[in-house]
Amino acid sequence: MFLYALCFLLSMRAVGERNILDDFCIGFCSVVEKHCKYIVVSGFVAISSGRSRATEDIDMIIEKLSLESFSKLHDDLIKHGFVCMQSDSAKEIFSYLKDKTSVRYTLADHPLPEMEIKFVKDELDDYQLKTKVKLPLTGLDIWFSSIDVNVAFKEELLKSDKDLKDAIHLRSVYPELVDESEIKHLKSMIRRLRL
Repeated sequence: MFLYALCFLLSMRAVGERNILDDFCIGFCSVVEKHCKYIVVSGFVAISSGRSRATEDIDMIIEKLSLESFSKLHDDLIKHGFVCMQSDSAKEIFSYLKDKTSVRYTLADHPLPEMEIKFVKDELDDYQLKTKVKLPLTGLDIWFSSIDVNVAFKEELLKSDKDLKDAIHLRSVYPELVDESEIKHLKSMIRRLRL
């Protein structure tokens, strides 16, 4: 039954059936991509790959930018109908990001969904950007962190019930993209840098 439901969902994505999260993510990523490298990480990777669970936010990591470059990105997001929940000031938002605090953007006329963005903070985030992938199965033309990265984070760092179920889902949907030696290496990096 699971396989049937997954096939149905993926066939709907293939013929262009998208939901609010998909459209929000596509719109946001299309602006960000003009200004910097990015990846979508965590729960939305599993959700866009057919896992049925709720979320109101999408997590994104972007490369570190200068204030000038970030201001251009922020202005472009505003021009495309997005607003930052923390501030209207690009300088203030930049200071949060520089201090390793995430910020959230929504559409100006809708409080949900939200895009939570943060700057790359260490070599693990750099590695995620370098190994980013597009996942045709999702039907979305956006950059994701790799399946191995997502599985490693969910199994080694996050470990909540939903995260462990996300990891199981990703392993079952993308068996050809799972590399156990890579996951082991990533878990070692997570222990060294995050735990």
